[in-house]
Amino acid sequence: MSEETTSLIRLRMSAHDAHYAGNLVDGSRMLGLFGDVATELLIRSDGDEGLFVAYDKVEFLAPVFAGDFIEAVGHIVSMGKSSRKMVFEARKVISAAQVAGQVSAADVLAEPIVVCRASGTCVVPVGFQRK
Repeated sequence: MSEETTSLIRLRMSAHDAHYAGNLVDGSRMLGLFGDVATELLIRSDGDEGLFVAYDKVEFLAPVFAGDFIEAVGHIVSMGKSSRKMVFEARKVISAAQVAGQVSAADVLAEPIVVCRASGTCVVPVGFQRK
């Protein structure tokens, strides 16, 4: 995949991201990350942020907790005149460890855990495309 058709971001889920009991992060947070990935992809491919039109598939596959590090990646898989079809995946790469008396413990995962997958379509109006 070329630099113009791939984007990756990694960040830590904070206590602010936790929405449910047990520091569970709302799944919509992954969609927010995918939106940021899509924006970068559109800027790289078209020189404009464009608009996210719709998700056609979203799968929440594993829980995410405050303290987890999430890597979100996306790819442009097809380009129309103004539409850009994209696929996304969010993976947990570091997990908050549940060590009694050590609330700051964390584990680097030997294999990332896929927590969410999605696909969707973005649009950059022809008049806004700069590349």
